[in-house]
Amino acid sequence: MAIAELKGELRESGNKSAARKLRREQYLPGVLYGLKDHVTLKVNQKEFGKIMDKFGHNVLIGLTLEGDSVPKRQVILKDHQAHPLKEAWLHVDFLEIDMHKKTTVFVPVKLVGHSPGEKLGGLINHATREIEVECLPGDIPDEIEIYMPDVQLGDVIHIKDLKVSDKIEILDEPDNTVVGVYLEKVKEEEPAEGEEAAEGEAAKSPAEKEDKSTDSKDSK
Repeated sequence: MAIAELKGELRESGNKSAARKLRREQYLPGVLYGLKDHVTLKVNQKEFGKIMDKFGHNVLIGLTLEGDSVPKRQVILKDHQAHPLKEAWLHVDFLEIDMHKKTTVFVPVKLVGHSPGEKLGGLINHATREIEVECLPGDIPDEIEIYMPDVQLGDVIHIKDLKVSDKIEILDEPDNTVVGVYLEKVKEEEPAEGEEAAEGEAAKSPAEKEDKSTDSKDSK
C-alpha cells in the first residue's frame, strides 16, 4: 500500500461560511475520526490533491497536525464531499487506524490491456469496479488488476477467480461478476403490418395464388 506524508492544522468547528473562507485560502476543511478522539482540521488543498493524484484514495497517510496531542497519526480516507460542478473537493474525513488491526476498505479494479475478444466485435462489461476487502492497513492493495489479454470472447471473470495475496480477504460474494467479454445480441426488427401481409403473400405457392384468384372471380 502506498504511504504518503501530509501536514495540517487543527481548526475550530465552524459554519458553512467559515468553511468557504478556508477554501478561499486554499485549505480543505475536514474531520479526523481518531482511535480515542475526533478533531476538526484543515489541510493544504494542493498538497492533498497531489497525494490523491499520485496514490489514489486508498493511500495510507502519515498525518501530522499542528496543535495535535498526537505527534503523527496513521490515517486513511474515510469519506469526502466533491464539488458538484468542478473537479474539486469541498470536505474530507480521515479515519485513524491501528496498524496492527485489520480494517475494511474498497479497492478499485483495474483492467490491464485488451481482450482478444474485442477484435472479434466483443464488448467489455466491467460490472464490478470496486471490491471490498479486509486486511491489515499495511497490506491494503492500491488496486486489483485483471490482465485482459487472458480474457477471451465469452469469458466471465467472477470474484472467486481473482488472485490476491493470502493476507487479503475479499468480502464480496464469490459468484459476483467482475468483468466479461460478450457479443451484443442484435435484436431483429419486427416487420410492419403491411410488410407481414406482403411477406405472407409472397410465401404462398403459385397454386395457392391461382386458387385465390379463381375464388375471387367466382364470387363476382
